[in-house]
Amino acid sequence: MKAIVFGGSGFLGSHVVDELIKRGYEVTIFDSRPSKYYSKTIVGDVLDYDSVEQSIKGQDIVYNFIANADIDTINPIDTLTTNVIGNAYILNASCNSGVKRYVFASSIYVYSNKGSFYSSSKRCCEDIIKDYENEYHLPFTIIRYGSLYGPRANEFNWIHKAIKQAMTENKITRKGDGEELREYIYVQDAASLSVDILSDEFRNESVNITGNQQLKIKDLHIMIREMLNKDITLEYVPATDWKSHYNITPYAFKPQIAKKLTSNQSHDLGQGLLECMEEIANEASL
Repeated sequence: MKAIVFGGSGFLGSHVVDELIKRGYEVTIFDSRPSKYYSKTIVGDVLDYDSVEQSIKGQDIVYNFIANADIDTINPIDTLTTNVIGNAYILNASCNSGVKRYVFASSIYVYSNKGSFYSSSKRCCEDIIKDYENEYHLPFTIIRYGSLYGPRANEFNWIHKAIKQAMTENKITRKGDGEELREYIYVQDAASLSVDILSDEFRNESVNITGNQQLKIKDLHIMIREMLNKDITLEYVPATDWKSHYNITPYAFKPQIAKKLTSNQSHDLGQGLLECMEEIANEASL
């Protein structure tokens, strides 16, 4: 089986590539930059339809991880163009090539009134994907991810940012009061589940992939401080200009139903944080 991973050079996408290869798939990456971890990469623009269509020919499985995802610095036009039009291009090319499964990386923010244009772009994409299945019978699986952390994280990943600031500045700054709740999931656990969903059970389904337990932001800060064994200041800033993030739950009342998928074998949070710390220390030569 052949699989192409759009956005396969990025944080989650690169781990999904690893998992697909482990399970015997022949994998190609399509991304705007070369992969640090895998040589078979098509460097291209998701808004170049001819390149997208050519790259999908002969593929059995298509993953789409390409998105403008930094909620705090989001630009409406860039976000909607990349997330919605880019997704439509990949969808249409997948349909024309007879792809066996289209897998879309969505977000639990689709349940929320938060998330700004990132959230609305993901909801729009989900509707378009379902229209392609209704009109052209393109099989799909939509994955709504929770809060991810782990190796290879980008600079706006919050746990990566917090650990790096703690190690380099001896403080962690966070907008809010620290009482916010999150269900963190280690990226390799999420990647494994992201390949499990290729089974027939999840054909034409929406799936939630999140952590197994809720944790307060403040408790996570304390964990990081204790693990680093340093005098780290925890600084909470009023979130009056930070309206796009949820506090306790992403769920707002609207009819969005999905299955929740978890694993019996998952990484311990402390172990995962240690791996993040080691990676950041090596990068910063600490």
